[in-house]
Amino acid sequence: MSKPRLSVLDQSPIRTGGSPAQAIGEMLELAQLCDRLGYHRYWLAEHHGSPALAGSSPEILTARVAGLTERIRVGAGGVMLTHYAPLKVAENFRMLEALFPGRIDLALGRAPGGDQRTNKALTVGPVALGIEHYSQQIQRLLEFLDQHATGERDRGIHAQPVGPDQPEVWLLGSSIQSALYAAELGLPYSFAHFINHHDGREIMEAYRRQYCPSETAPRPQASIGVFVICAETQGEADFLALSREGLLTDQRTGFPGPVPEPAAVRDRRFTPPQQRMIDHFRQQVIAGPPLAVHQRLQELAETHGAGELVVVTITYDFEARKRSYELLADAFELTSVRDITAVHGHGGASDE
Repeated sequence: MSKPRLSVLDQSPIRTGGSPAQAIGEMLELAQLCDRLGYHRYWLAEHHGSPALAGSSPEILTARVAGLTERIRVGAGGVMLTHYAPLKVAENFRMLEALFPGRIDLALGRAPGGDQRTNKALTVGPVALGIEHYSQQIQRLLEFLDQHATGERDRGIHAQPVGPDQPEVWLLGSSIQSALYAAELGLPYSFAHFINHHDGREIMEAYRRQYCPSETAPRPQASIGVFVICAETQGEADFLALSREGLLTDQRTGFPGPVPEPAAVRDRRFTPPQQRMIDHFRQQVIAGPPLAVHQRLQELAETHGAGELVVVTITYDFEARKRSYELLADAFELTSVRDITAVHGHGGASDE
């Protein structure tokens, strides 16, 4: 199998002692770095009411990131469609595509993105739309994007701005059901290995086996979302990974908070159930020095039949997070802006 593409999922982590505004600022800086390094796409996550993750409006962040970068694809990874009217989502992303043609992605998810009370507050009307309507919502959204609404209530309605181009649509998921939705609708599928590291091969195989070709995606197209920490040594990578372990353990035990310092997690005493959680979380992570991480990621892509890896990295130290993406780009020999400039020159006699 050829070398997979590398992309980024940014969940806008908020560190202990930091602020949501700081997390958003770091997201913008990291996006510009990944653009220069040669990553293929940059996805912004959607979470609500979280003390640890600041990205509540991926469509707004998409506009800002796309405006600050030059060549990397940018988009929501993803929009939690059960909260929204398909027409409004279609118009948001048609507008983004008009502003940044050929660079916008729309990845759709069905997870709520927040706790029960927050999700209820996001609901318009007395009750939330049931998950059984999810595939119908996707179909309506696709029709609005394609300007071919066929249902009686939607016929003649056009998502503005009208034009020939539309964003690249993906479906997100970590279950067989999400993979089958993507296959049935003829959509690219991104599997969340960082949520479900056990069943990925079977789920990806089911997606390919059941795939129905579409006009926009005649062949199945799959990526894997994977949690990665790349550092100079295995010991450093394992130490940095402690922050995620502490963060997820606190969330699962009802004490959600910002991303903790790794030393604080190292010095904590965990109960046996908490330690079992940590052992489980460690299996979801690929952490180590560049050569080892490259080998494991290449194997993961090959065994799952994925042509792209969407890398999510959370560390307490932002410099370590940036360094992880730099080391990974070097390991996969990505073509950076600097490489392109060296090949094609500066286009003039002077840089002054």
